Amino acid sequence: MTIVVLVALGALVLWSMRRGWRSRGVSTAAVVPDLPATPAEGLRGAPVTEPMEATYISSTRAGDWLDRVVAHDLGVRSAAQAQVFERGVLLTRRGAADVWVPSQSLRSVGTTSGMAGKYVGGDGIVVLTWALEGDERGLDTGVRPRRSQDRTRLLEAARGLIDPTSPVAQKEQQ
Repeated sequence: MTIVVLVALGALVLWSMRRGWRSRGVSTAAVVPDLPATPAEGLRGAPVTEPMEATYISSTRAGDWLDRVVAHDLGVRSAAQAQVFERGVLLTRRGAADVWVPSQSLRSVGTTSGMAGKYVGGDGIVVLTWALEGDERGLDTGVRPRRSQDRTRLLEAARGLIDPTSPVAQKEQQ
């Protein structure tokens, strides 16, 4: 009898977690519009960096690293490759949809030690802050490069994509 109660309780907990994840997906889909499509290889511009092995941490609402965005597969932590092109940053994820961050959407690029339930210590997570069309608040997307030298390369290359004269960058500086 005790085993039956424990199994039922475990099933209830799992069902509640799944329901909460789906509910979060619906609520974040309402505030985060569709993501930009990843352009075909020739339309990304020339590669600025080689692909770098990384872990995609998560995307959150800009400025609140606990407000995880679940819609559009953005809440799925996964192994990834990060690569900077002339026209944006491509995060190729295993087991989840790729994320394309167009250069004109980038507001800032920085580092942090933790984000959305993942703490790595130091400044191991690279954070791309970017604005989606129709979403003024924007997103913070966290990526942890596997090698420390890749973190520096990713930071410098992604920062080089930000146009300081763009309205998005000027708004971030205010």
